[in-house]
Amino acid sequence: MDVVSDALLWLNDPLNWTGRRGVLALAGEHLLISVAAVALAAVVALPIGIWLGHRRRGGAVTVVVANTSRALPTFALLTIFASAGLFGGSATTLAVAIFAVPPILTNAYTGVLEVDADVRDAARGMGMSAWTSLRRVELPLALPLIGAGLRTAAVQVVATVPLAAFVGGTSLGSLIASGLALQRYGEVLAGGVLVAGLCLAVEGVLAGAQHALTPRPMRRRAVRESA
Repeated sequence: MDVVSDALLWLNDPLNWTGRRGVLALAGEHLLISVAAVALAAVVALPIGIWLGHRRRGGAVTVVVANTSRALPTFALLTIFASAGLFGGSATTLAVAIFAVPPILTNAYTGVLEVDADVRDAARGMGMSAWTSLRRVELPLALPLIGAGLRTAAVQVVATVPLAAFVGGTSLGSLIASGLALQRYGEVLAGGVLVAGLCLAVEGVLAGAQHALTPRPMRRRAVRESA
């Protein structure tokens, strides 16, 4: 219980929330790295997943790429980048971006692939080109799964970014690293609680955004199916 009490005292100390090494500043760095990593992963994975799903081919390639990316330990990547002279936020962004690729790629591919063939045929029958059909029909229908992939990737990234502290980067993980180094375990627990809270906040915000962006007929269908 001493560690819990120390963590509560640490969290309730206003001095720990301000300044360059305060919670607010570290949380800002944490979110900045996370946004950059998810954006980088999305730029690479979304077009590939959407195009392969639209063409209804490349499933084996998608599985191999996704599984290979998942098999790469993020900490090992950080170590490799550090040994190559890449430290701090840049190393962390690249490492966690690789970690974020699998859910984005897999969900984009699956979301577009699972659009009903009759819907695709109807769009083409109305004179839509392949590009117009993808943009106006397939992507809106695939949006819930694509959004779920982005949401999963974002939460995973936020939970992994604390490793930045071990390659000279700054994030909420810096609290955990400094607490371990100085044997201030209340600070370690406080840092863990803050990271968990940030993950929950990101999950909630993105879940709300995904719900808002999902076409209303699909929302109604999901409610009926869950009833």
